[in-house]
Amino acid sequence: TVLLFLWSYLCEEETMTEMRSRSRRLPYIAFVGLYLFFIFNSSLGLHELDAINDQEVKDFRCKMFRITEEKMQQAQVMTCTEWLQACCSPQLEPTAVTLVTDGVNDRPADLKVFIHFDQSQDSTSLKVPMSCTPSELMEIAVKKWLTTHAPEDEAYSRQYVLRVSQCLEFLCGDHPLIQYKYIRNCLQAKESPHLTLVHTSTVKIMFDKEMSAIGAVVSRKSSNPPLPLPPKRLQTSVWNVSKPFRIDLLKGSKVNAEETAKVQVRAGLFHGTELLCKPAVSSDSSGRSEHTWKNNTLKFELSVSDLPRMTRLCFAIYAVTDKVKKQKSTKNAHSSKYQTIRKAGKVLYPIAWVNTMVFDYRGQLKTGDVILHCWSSFPDELEEMLNPIGTIQTNPYTENATALHIHFPEYSSHPVIFPPFDKILEKAAQLVGGRGGKKFHIELKEIMERDPLSQLCENEKDLIWTLRYDCRENFPQSLPKLLLSVKWSKHEDMAQLQALLQIWPKLSPRDALELLDFNYPDQYVREYAVSCLSNFSLLLLFFSPRVSDEELLQYLLQLVQVLRYEPYYDCPLTHFLLERAQRNRKIGHFLFWHLRSEIHMPAVSVQFALILEAYCRGSIPHIEVLKKQVEALSKLKSVNELIKLGTIKNARSKTKEAMLTKEAMMTCLRQSGYSEALSDLTSPLNPSVLLSDINVEKCRYMDSKMKPLWIVYNNKLMSGDALGIIFKNGDDLRQDMLTLQILRLMDLLWKESNLDLRIVPYGCLATGDRAGLIEVVSSADTIANIQLTSSNVAAAAAFNKDALLNWLKERNSGDALDRAIEEFTLSCAGYCVATYVLGIGDRHSDNIMVRSTGQLFHIDFGHILGNFKSKFGIKRERVPFILTHDFIHVIQEGKTGNTEKFGSFRKYCEEAYLILRRNGNLFITLFALMLTAGLPELTSVKDIQYLKDSLALGKNDDEALKQFRQKFDEALRESWTTKVNWMAHNVAKDNRS
Repeated sequence: TVLLFLWSYLCEEETMTEMRSRSRRLPYIAFVGLYLFFIFNSSLGLHELDAINDQEVKDFRCKMFRITEEKMQQAQVMTCTEWLQACCSPQLEPTAVTLVTDGVNDRPADLKVFIHFDQSQDSTSLKVPMSCTPSELMEIAVKKWLTTHAPEDEAYSRQYVLRVSQCLEFLCGDHPLIQYKYIRNCLQAKESPHLTLVHTSTVKIMFDKEMSAIGAVVSRKSSNPPLPLPPKRLQTSVWNVSKPFRIDLLKGSKVNAEETAKVQVRAGLFHGTELLCKPAVSSDSSGRSEHTWKNNTLKFELSVSDLPRMTRLCFAIYAVTDKVKKQKSTKNAHSSKYQTIRKAGKVLYPIAWVNTMVFDYRGQLKTGDVILHCWSSFPDELEEMLNPIGTIQTNPYTENATALHIHFPEYSSHPVIFPPFDKILEKAAQLVGGRGGKKFHIELKEIMERDPLSQLCENEKDLIWTLRYDCRENFPQSLPKLLLSVKWSKHEDMAQLQALLQIWPKLSPRDALELLDFNYPDQYVREYAVSCLSNFSLLLLFFSPRVSDEELLQYLLQLVQVLRYEPYYDCPLTHFLLERAQRNRKIGHFLFWHLRSEIHMPAVSVQFALILEAYCRGSIPHIEVLKKQVEALSKLKSVNELIKLGTIKNARSKTKEAMLTKEAMMTCLRQSGYSEALSDLTSPLNPSVLLSDINVEKCRYMDSKMKPLWIVYNNKLMSGDALGIIFKNGDDLRQDMLTLQILRLMDLLWKESNLDLRIVPYGCLATGDRAGLIEVVSSADTIANIQLTSSNVAAAAAFNKDALLNWLKERNSGDALDRAIEEFTLSCAGYCVATYVLGIGDRHSDNIMVRSTGQLFHIDFGHILGNFKSKFGIKRERVPFILTHDFIHVIQEGKTGNTEKFGSFRKYCEEAYLILRRNGNLFITLFALMLTAGLPELTSVKDIQYLKDSLALGKNDDEALKQFRQKFDEALRESWTTKVNWMAHNVAKDNRS
C-alpha cells in the first residue's frame, strides 16, 4: 500500500516537469506570469486577483504596476556594488560590542583569519587587528598570495571582494571586522573566521544575469498607462453635514437562531477601540433564518460632521432568550463558550458579527445598499457584543454565512467627502491652541512614565490634552497617550491634533512602533509612524551602513501583522515595506514568507496577495529563487504525507512501520523529480545560505504525531559543511517564531549593554497553513538524552547531577572545558531570565538542549505568557524558571563550595533582568501588535498583562530586583519538583522507545 501511494506521488512529477518545459518556451513576460501563478495558485485559493470585481483592488494593482515598473527601470542603472549591497549585505553587530583583549596588556587581540581563494585550492591564514577593515584585509591577503605566484598572476585587491566562506554574504562596507556579526560569532565560539576572496568577474556574472532578467521585462512597452484623473464633481464636505448619522437595516438572512428566540442587531461607531457614541439597537425580529425589523433605521447620537476619517461601523447579530436554564441537550445553536450579556432577565447570545468602514478608500462617505457577509467565530473579549478589532473584510464563504443587508442614506445631492489635509490645517489655524504651565508638570510626568497597558481616566485625558504643547516639548515619546486623550468625536479637536503632529519631534523606531497598534487608526498618525521608521531606513542609500536594515528585520514580523489594521490596501505602511523589500533582498525574502504563510486566512488573503504580487513584479530576479523554494516545500509536504499514511497503515507493527516508511521516504527523495526540486536552492530559513543537495542517508522522520522530517543538506559554498532542517506539516510555528524573535531582541538589548549571554535563537519560519521549517542546531543534544545515556535506569537518570558535567568533560578538556563551563553559565543565566519574563512553560528535559561547546538553549515554545500545562487541575510546573542542581553543579565546576562562580551567575541574571525592564514598553508593544494574529496563547490584553507583572513595570528598580531575587530563590528551592517532572518524562520516553 505504501509503495502504491508513493507511486501516485511520483506521478505528480510529470505535471511539474511539463510546467518547467512550458516555462522555457515562453517569452519572459509570460514566464514571469507563470511563476506568479505557481506562487499564488496553491495558496490563494479563495480569490484570483484578476477575477475580483472591486474598484479598490483594481486601482491598487494599477498603481503598483506603475510603481514597480519604475523601480525596475531604476534598478537597471544600479552599479554592481550597489546590487551586491542590496542582495548579499552582511549582518552587523551593534557598535557597542566590546573588543576582545589579549589578556596581557589589555590591548585588542589580533584576529586569526583563514582566507580561501575562489576557484582555487589555495588558502592561507593571516593575523590582523580587529580594527582592520575588509579592504585592508583584502590588500594584505592579495599581497601574501602574490609572493607564491608568478608575476603573470599579479592581481590587485580592488579586483576582489570578501565573502563569508559558507554563505552568500559579502563583507560590504568599510566597518572594522569586529563589527560584522559573522566575525563576532566566530570569536565568541573561539573559532577562526573563514573568508573567501571572490574575483569581481564572478560577481559581475551574477550581476549581469539579474540585470538581463530585469531588462527582458523593462524593454517591453508598458501595458499600464497612468490612471486618468477623475472628473471634477461638486462635492460636499462632511463637516457641513450636521444631521445625525444613521443606517437602515433591510434584512438578515441565514441567521442561525432558534425559532423561539428574538433576534436583534446592535451597531456601534468606533475609532480604534474607542466607542464614539452609544450603540444603536434594533427592535426584535422572530423567524427561522430570514429576519426583518419593523423600526429598521438605526440612529446614532453623533453628527455626520464629527465622524473621524477612520470610523468603523461594527455590527453584532444576537439572539435574546429568557434566562438560560440547565439543558440536557448539547445541540443548542448558541454555545455557552461565547460571551453573553445578562440584562433585565434576558440572556443575549452572539450569532454573528461584521465590520465595515463608513468612508471608502477615496474618503467618500458610503451610500446605497450593501450586503455584509458576517463572521461567526468570536474573540475572547467583546465590546458591548461588538468586535471592533475584527477585520473590515466580509466573510468570503458567502454560501453559508449570515448576511446583513443594510442601506447607507444620502445626506446631500453631491458626494460627501472627508476634507483634504490642507483644509484640516486651515480649520486648526482658526482655533486657539491649549497652553499649559509648570503647575501640573509633576503629575503629567507621572502619567507619561506609565507603561502602555495602564488605563487613563477622563481627568487625566483632559489634563494631557490641555497640556499637549508641554507634552511635545518635554515628553515627545508620550505621543500615544496624547492620542488616546483626543476626543476624536469632535472634528475641531482632531484638526488641532493634526496641526500639532506636524511639529512633533520624530520618535525612535522602537517608540514609533506603538503608533501602528489598533488603538491609533488615524491615517495621518500612522503616516507619521511610518515616517519615523523611514528616517532610519527608507532614506538610506545602498552604500550606507545597513544597521537600520537589521533593525527593520527585527520588527518585520510585527510590521506584517499590523497590515491587518490597515482598512485600505493603499497605505503608507504597505509602500514602506515594499520599498525596503525591493532595496534589500533579505528583507524581501522574509516579507514574502511572512505574507505567504498567512495568505490562506480569509481576512487577509486579498490584501496579502496584492502585496505579494507587487513585490514579485518589482523584484523580477527574485521570483526564480522564491519559486524554487515554494516547489521544494511542496515536495517535502508530499513526503511528509506519504510517511503519515504509511505509519497509519502499519500502526500495528512499529518495526514494520519504521522500515517501510523509511524505505519509502528515501526512495522518494532519490527520485529524480524530487531530488531536482530539492537541490540547488537558497534556504528559506536564511537566504544567504545556498543548499546543494540532500544527504539522503542522514535524513529521517521524527517520532512525534505530525512526523516532522529531519532533512540534512550539503552546503553548496563549503564542502563538508552539513546543514540540518526540520520540516513540520500540521503544527503552527508562528508562536515559536514570535518567541524566538523576542529572544533575538533580548540578545540584542543585552549586547547593546555589553552583556553577551550566548543566546541561541535558532531559525524558525512559518511557510504556510500549519507548516514551516526549524533550523537544526549542530553538535547539540537534549538534557533527557544526556541523562538517559548516563544511567541504566530511566527513573534515576533525572537525579544524576554529574551527568551533564561529565558530558561536557567528554567533549572538552583543559582550557576548552573552562570555556564550555563559562558558555553554559552565561547561556543558562540568559535563558533563566528570558523564560521567566516570557512565562515559557512545558520545560521538560527534551525541551532544553546543550551544545558540545557548553551553550544551553531552550526549544519548543508552545506555552508562553504563563500558560503552564496542568494535569487534573494541578499545574505541573511550579517554578518561575528552570534552575536545577545539576545546572548549578556545572556552573560551580563540580565544586560544591564554589560560591564565587555561583555569585557571578546570579549577578548575570540580575543584570540581564534589569536591562529587559528598561525596555519593558517595547516588549509590551511587540506582543500587542500580534493580538490579531490568531496565536493560541495571545488573544487579549489580559495575556500581555503577564509581561507587565514579570517585569514589575509598576515598581522601581530596587523593588523589582527584590521581586526577581525572590523568584530566583524560589526556583532554586523548588527545583526538586522539576526533577520529579523530568523523571516522569524520562520514564514515559523510555517506555515509548
